[in-house]
Amino acid sequence: MKLEEYINSTSIMDTHEHIVPEDERVKQEVDPFQVFLVHYLSSDLISAGLSFEDYVKLMDPRVAVLDKWKIVEPYWSKVCNTAYFESVKIAVRDLYGIDEINEDTIQNLTDKMRSLNRKGLYKWVLKDKAKIELAIHDSIIDHVDVDREFFAPVVRLEDFILIRSREDIKKISRMLNMPIHSLKELEVAIELKVKNLLDRIVGFKIALAYGRSIFFERVTFNDAEKVFNKVMSLKNTFIRYTRPDGIRVTVPDQISMEDGKDLQDYMVHKILQLAAKYSLPVQIHTGLQEGNLNLISNSNPLLLANLFMEYYDVVFDVFHGSYPYVREAAALAKNFPNVYIDMCWLHIVSPHTAREALSDWLDLVPANKILGFGGDYKFVEGAYSHAVMARRNISKVLRSKIDDGRISENEAKKIARMILRDNVLEVFRKIKV
Repeated sequence: MKLEEYINSTSIMDTHEHIVPEDERVKQEVDPFQVFLVHYLSSDLISAGLSFEDYVKLMDPRVAVLDKWKIVEPYWSKVCNTAYFESVKIAVRDLYGIDEINEDTIQNLTDKMRSLNRKGLYKWVLKDKAKIELAIHDSIIDHVDVDREFFAPVVRLEDFILIRSREDIKKISRMLNMPIHSLKELEVAIELKVKNLLDRIVGFKIALAYGRSIFFERVTFNDAEKVFNKVMSLKNTFIRYTRPDGIRVTVPDQISMEDGKDLQDYMVHKILQLAAKYSLPVQIHTGLQEGNLNLISNSNPLLLANLFMEYYDVVFDVFHGSYPYVREAAALAKNFPNVYIDMCWLHIVSPHTAREALSDWLDLVPANKILGFGGDYKFVEGAYSHAVMARRNISKVLRSKIDDGRISENEAKKIARMILRDNVLEVFRKIKV
């Protein structure tokens, strides 16, 4: 069997998905805009000029599909060059039999999506078409009751990190049915939370780069306690204010993200200590953030070096190839035995960069340190098309190594299996397949 055939037939262990539960998906009267623009391609459309107000209309189920097409059409050709667009195009072509999305096909696509939007959709797309054996699932809201046929969950525990108000502390108290009046009690609470989850999770996820730097300093108990006490000293009230768009909102009296940094850092270190104690790997978002108007410098993986050194007994799964910091990520994985680099999301961010990065990494980093695929989608069609693009990229890179005389075809097959499947099982040892 040729390398390309072997890679296309190999079952994938998927390191990262946000896919909504199938029961939730099939209850919806779906249309292409509500499904495919929930993230990624929508960011390109907004970058190309689509207004946020028009984006809201695209996601409104009350707006007719053809009316939505008229809204998006001026921007559609402007984003057809991006990999996010290609991913949607592959899904629509392979799963729904439509070669091009346009005014003439959008209603037909909608009808086909609705006809297949029933129980069994996930098995057909994830298992039969994408050949994804199992996907590690990040619900974002720490929902761990996933369908175990398809998913194994990680948790973020951000409720314990991003504490800014007394209401945040009360939320944890209600969750665990225990009083929390001190930092010591908060530490007890997070350990209790983890113990309650141990038989249901396969690791932790840290995605704080969306709101702050991922440099987590070692903070003393006293300094963290000062922040906790400041939160507890806030008025137990809610504040009403008017947003720039005129909407009135109510929020609890709270400290700023910056003022909460010492407590945030302290609790991240606490989570890593629990990861070490219970032998759980930690996934960390690095590099590009989804959406628009993010601060990318917050997510440089070099900011994590202090954690890699201190928690040498914790396995770190560094996400997204750290794009655009792909070489920094490679240097970290080469240097630290406990650091693995993950290509989740990367193949649809930039297929070209994904191939360059993988080729470079295979020159620099032991092959067992590379995790080759994570769909990182909220909808199953995206997981399928991303898997197609990942297999294509991995095939091209390994074929070039063979052609250059660097490795044999058999060695390339072994590497492909490692980065698509075996390495994931080595990192996430609680997964049983």
